[in-house]
Amino acid sequence: MKNGKKQLVIALAAAGVGITSVPVVHAQQGMLEEITVTARKREESMQDVGISVSALSETEIQRQFARDIQDLANIAPNLIVDDTGQGPGGTAAIFIRGVGVADLEKNFDPAVGVSVDGVFIGSTAGALLRSIDLARVEVLRGPQGTLFGRNTVGGMINLERTRPTGELGGRFRAGVENYDTWYADGIFNFALTDDLAVKLTASIRDQGEGYYDNKTFNRDQGRQEYTNLGANFLWNATETLELEYTYNREELDQDTPALVNLTRPDQLFCTAYGYCAPSIGETITGDPLGVAGGGGRPPAPPSFETNITPTEAIVPAFMDAFFDTETHILEARWDITEALRLDYIYGRWESDEDSLQDWDGVPELLYHTQRPGEWEQDSHELRFTWDDGGALSAQAGVFLWDSEYESRMRSYIGFAVPGLVLDIPQTTNQTTESIAAFFEADWRLSDKFTFTFGGRYTEDEKESRQFGEVNTLDQGRTSHPSEKWDEFTPRIGLKYFHNEDVMLFATYSVGYRSGGFNGRVASLEEAIQPYEPETVDNYELGIKSELFDNRLRLNATIFTMEYNDKQEELQLPSDQTDTGQKTVVINPSSATISGFELDMQAYVTDGLSLRANLGYLDSEYDDFVYTDVEGAVVDLSNLEFRRAPEWTGTIDATYEWEVGGGNAWVRGSYRYIDDHYTSITNNIESENGSQGLVDASVNYAIGDLQFSLFGRNLTDEDTFTHGYEVAGLWSYASVRRPRTYGLEVVYNFNN
Repeated sequence: MKNGKKQLVIALAAAGVGITSVPVVHAQQGMLEEITVTARKREESMQDVGISVSALSETEIQRQFARDIQDLANIAPNLIVDDTGQGPGGTAAIFIRGVGVADLEKNFDPAVGVSVDGVFIGSTAGALLRSIDLARVEVLRGPQGTLFGRNTVGGMINLERTRPTGELGGRFRAGVENYDTWYADGIFNFALTDDLAVKLTASIRDQGEGYYDNKTFNRDQGRQEYTNLGANFLWNATETLELEYTYNREELDQDTPALVNLTRPDQLFCTAYGYCAPSIGETITGDPLGVAGGGGRPPAPPSFETNITPTEAIVPAFMDAFFDTETHILEARWDITEALRLDYIYGRWESDEDSLQDWDGVPELLYHTQRPGEWEQDSHELRFTWDDGGALSAQAGVFLWDSEYESRMRSYIGFAVPGLVLDIPQTTNQTTESIAAFFEADWRLSDKFTFTFGGRYTEDEKESRQFGEVNTLDQGRTSHPSEKWDEFTPRIGLKYFHNEDVMLFATYSVGYRSGGFNGRVASLEEAIQPYEPETVDNYELGIKSELFDNRLRLNATIFTMEYNDKQEELQLPSDQTDTGQKTVVINPSSATISGFELDMQAYVTDGLSLRANLGYLDSEYDDFVYTDVEGAVVDLSNLEFRRAPEWTGTIDATYEWEVGGGNAWVRGSYRYIDDHYTSITNNIESENGSQGLVDASVNYAIGDLQFSLFGRNLTDEDTFTHGYEVAGLWSYASVRRPRTYGLEVVYNFNN
């Protein structure tokens, strides 16, 4: 672990006086609790919002025992959240209604946005966020191009953390799990003055045994050590002005993510090297969690510090990786008048990472890369909200974005020239500047009808610089390639309140995902040729209802989405490169996605509550045609969408009762995911069959203490979270985390 472990443990001890106690019972007095969301950047009841949104409250989040947002994927229908295992820190593959991105290259903008306290995270690396103090998780399904803007064509995951309470109190949590894992975290609330409240957070998680068994080195792989320190200040400067600052620092030291080799008989690594899977869909070791990577050493040693002790000297450097992030958020909330409010949010998020990755998954060095890199982003949002209680309420604002990333990759290729490992350097530096103006208004036509209309105009500019084997200043070029795009994304909607318990809505919205330049290039042509933006037009009808004296909440939506100029990243063979393959990004396809979604919560009896959802998806390409390197027309229109299972569904039940002077409860959940492909070209070796994921816990709370025994993935599903074929050479995949279980103790303190 890096510097600061001792200080972190001290901070955790201090935080042992934690956060305000969260109530055990979340269905009070025979009724479901109201869920407030910020899906439209203002606080509203979830039942009054005319869009498809699912949400978890603070109590429900804590009952999930989630390590990151991957463990909260059962919150909504038609939602898939996977870790692709392609880099340190967790490279997110988040798909809503079959729309998403599953690549580690940072030139690929997200298709599903992730926002934390109003700050959009612009990179898929690090988007599998961890947090110990989430107040609410919202999943907004369908394009959110008006209020949230670019790169939300599939939807949004909106995370809100707790704010400082200004009261002395806190929460300390500690636990142990299998795989030699322990963790501890704490939250401490207090006030410096009557107007200045402070919240301090600290967290540590140490996994001393990896999930995977490395057959080449006869040791486990997948160890991690994670630390987090945070501070949150809330100042009530005046009766109408509130200022808030949040700082967060995360450090993750880990083994390089493990990838399994699935090479088919017709691929080069089988025919030339004998690394063949026993059957389609099996790893070359015959064990779903058995990996064989790490053989051989690159010509140059890794540039980052390692934590290898002398007794571990035989462990190759590829076993070590790190991913560190730092976040600054500044918010100002000013009630200018009773009707007019100003909100300003500044966010800065930066990451630093390095790893020596084995992509071939075999005992030799055939294809490894070292990928040190940095990402930094700055965003400013200024928003005005008007609501005087009359017929018209509105929001309008401007948004500024700047981001830059650099990846200094070295590819070590051992299969191109027998007996020789090629060392191919390539540095990518890309910058993005974006500016947008937006508005959205509600016009209350009557007590029954509300009409919503709005739009957002966005301008993007990107520049790409390549140095190394490919140089964007080669062949007489005097400047690096750059390009500009702009788009207007409207939204209109109509809400009909049948009565105070039933609301129907219809909406039309458009999402826009920015164009860009390839970040993984093998030729000058690939480096300078931009790919174009993509858009999604979304049409949906829905109903939201609270029935039987607020004991049943039932929401349903039917939708159709038209996907235009869809960006596709394709891995193609090439006789012009040392690696024998290249990645191209083009806009060859359009598609139609239709389906329905059902969300349900029910307070069945005094002790039994249920939460369930069901999603159906029908996704198909209208056309997917491109011309390959040899000039032949390739038609892939018959392919299925990746990570778009036809059916998804969850049922989550909690039963609680009073016993021994305290409260006890048991929780169990079952999540069904239909069969689906994990690769864009529908490779059968990484196809997932249907799966059922079971989580459960037994809990008891008495006084300020809570004890829990919990388990995740109790059915031990070993399906793939990512799959990829490398241009006829070999196929690799990452595998779902196996069954885990643990014991947790929580201590709550309030003054």
